[in-house]
Amino acid sequence: MRNRFAAFLFLTFLCLSCHAEAQSSSAPASSSDSKAAVEHVLHTQQEAWNRHDLEAFMAGYWNSPELTFFSGAKEQNGWQATLDRYRATYVSPGHEMGKLEFSGLRVEILGGDAAFVRGAWHLTMSDGKTPHGLFTLLFRKFPEGWKIVHDHTSAAEQSE
Repeated sequence: MRNRFAAFLFLTFLCLSCHAEAQSSSAPASSSDSKAAVEHVLHTQQEAWNRHDLEAFMAGYWNSPELTFFSGAKEQNGWQATLDRYRATYVSPGHEMGKLEFSGLRVEILGGDAAFVRGAWHLTMSDGKTPHGLFTLLFRKFPEGWKIVHDHTSAAEQSE
């Protein structure tokens, strides 16, 4: 009887150990992993901007008509409208993209598939001007990775 009880305890322990290991290996990514993934999207965007690759920069945004972009008291709805705004503002004749730097990034993971980001942007233009401002972003995690679903960007007033 004692041997059967010992065998029962051993098998119970073994089953519980296997179940716990299976649970931990299928657990969602930690908050620090998610934070690093969101920061990676922003660093990738900064690099794309600085090589003047607007399409690669836009890969950080959700390619959907439901994407929202707020800037300068104007609202753009959709990925294409956001791309068109960037093209008109930075790539059209008489405009330039400059060198972009993000700073002061504060990433707050809101759940397994949502994040809130605050930070600052700074451009250095060839004529020495330095437009800059702040942004808040909402990210969602999709099967293809973290994407910006809402961007609210403000620019500091330029002193002449």
